[in-house]
Amino acid sequence: MIFRRTALSLLVAAACAPAFAGSVDLTALDDATLSPRFIVTYKAGTAERTQPAARQRSLDAAASRARPQLGARLSAAQGAAALQVKTLRGTVGGHHVVRASQRLDRSQAETLMRAIAAEPNVESVRVDRLMHVAALPNDPVLSTHQMWHYGTGAGGARITSAWGAGASGTGVVVAVIDTGATHHADLEANLLPGYDFISDAFVSHRATDERVPGGWDIGDYSAANECGSGAPASNSSWHGTHVSGTIAEVTNNNAGGAGIAYNAKVVPVRVLGRCGGYTSDINDAIVWAAGGHVEGVPDNPNPAEVINMSLGGAHDCESDTQAAINTAVGLGTVVVVAAGNDNAPVAGHAPASCANVVTVGATGYSGQRASYSNYGAGIDLAAPGGAGTEGNPNGYIWSTLNDGATVPGNDIMAGYTGTSMATPHVVGVVALMQSVAPQPLTPSQVEGLLKATARAFPVKQSQPNGAGLLDAAAAVERARTFGQPIDGIPTSPGTAMLLPAMASGDRALYVIDVPAGKTRIDITTYGGRGEMQLLLGYEMDPLPNQNAGSSVRPGVNQAITVTSPAQGRYYLAVSATQDTTGARLLVKVN
Repeated sequence: MIFRRTALSLLVAAACAPAFAGSVDLTALDDATLSPRFIVTYKAGTAERTQPAARQRSLDAAASRARPQLGARLSAAQGAAALQVKTLRGTVGGHHVVRASQRLDRSQAETLMRAIAAEPNVESVRVDRLMHVAALPNDPVLSTHQMWHYGTGAGGARITSAWGAGASGTGVVVAVIDTGATHHADLEANLLPGYDFISDAFVSHRATDERVPGGWDIGDYSAANECGSGAPASNSSWHGTHVSGTIAEVTNNNAGGAGIAYNAKVVPVRVLGRCGGYTSDINDAIVWAAGGHVEGVPDNPNPAEVINMSLGGAHDCESDTQAAINTAVGLGTVVVVAAGNDNAPVAGHAPASCANVVTVGATGYSGQRASYSNYGAGIDLAAPGGAGTEGNPNGYIWSTLNDGATVPGNDIMAGYTGTSMATPHVVGVVALMQSVAPQPLTPSQVEGLLKATARAFPVKQSQPNGAGLLDAAAAVERARTFGQPIDGIPTSPGTAMLLPAMASGDRALYVIDVPAGKTRIDITTYGGRGEMQLLLGYEMDPLPNQNAGSSVRPGVNQAITVTSPAQGRYYLAVSATQDTTGARLLVKVN
């Protein structure tokens, strides 16, 4: 009986819908019964897309069309006549979120969606889908120890939200250039064959100077004075195992913790042993990990899309290290490095100060700069590294480790702090990004997206710490649509347009068409209150490190000038860094 009534309502709705109706996506219709929110896409170039008054007239007409079909089924307290549909906000890509004034059942929600779609300038209507925390993996350490740095709290990297959006790192290979990896039960299934590049028996704790396949960590322990006069004895750190676990620990197996890109695979590359590691070995490892050829070593059968280097020293970037990085980047590999833990300017540290790398600073539980983290203009963005001041567990980053004092012992989970721990957060997110991107992102595009999507620090940083705090959910969402046809709001050169109010963090994309023979583009925003920034891209959605012009002054008044512009389409990204209202945009193409 219910099925028959539903089928009849579908037939009636179809019969009433005009032939030009926009598409209706009913796949998340149940969510509309909890919150009657819908995402409406208006056709490019229409008034409804850019003018709030025209959009509201269209929504009012849709509500009027729906009322006779809803009738007494609407809330008796409000009545059919009270049903209204209002715009909540615009979204990235030129869509609009709208909401009905009262709750609806499935049939009512569908009727309203079809009424909205019947408006002539509507391209599509879909439910504003709800995501649920129930999708979280069942690994016990995730809920007890890792949520502060994976979750949505003040210092969290919003990894859980990226998981909820379907990103898991499937198909992506990551190389971890470090101490190697142990045979940890909650990590080994996600390891690919690696290599031990240490070419010194003293450093490696092996019998010979020969490099060997495997990349297994057999310990980096040292006795007193072995690493210099007065140097104390030290136990094995199992550092590479901890870093690798943050990236790709086996997940949703009801054991241990979770890895950020838990369906990605890690190639462990051993370069650090007793007393550290040689630059020459590290440089060879960078090239090999990216798929380049290194004499005397079989080529890597699993070239990495992203390399993690949680290592460094207090010196300038040397030319051979820069050359190795350039080779890796030229092969399409993203190189992510730790800023260092000396509470000093990053400019004097390598590889953190090298070009063509993503350099990562560290933050703590509240999003504050960790006191040890290096700082300065060379930091690209920050990620959770643990401040050590919030106690256990919130002062630390939790991942796979080993309890052996010298050689490998038993598998454990343990907490570490450092920019070494912040770096694999970024690397894991890069793997998530690449796994959802329509086509592989270039290293420059990855860096730009990471910085463009970093969220504002929740607290003031004690020193410069990059573009913001890693936001996995935002980075994955931008990666998912990057390179696809760009949908922007049209502009009318020579005519000022009132920009809609924007909340801090909102972003809108505007289209500027430039005919042949033009000599100059002038773009200004002015008036109103708040603060915004502008980025301009030619035939692309602009990024901080890939753009045709930018303006990032305090306040609303921004300006970009392009001389001798190319014929074609420019895209202007307007981002609110504070709540903004009443601003105007004027574009001149001469």
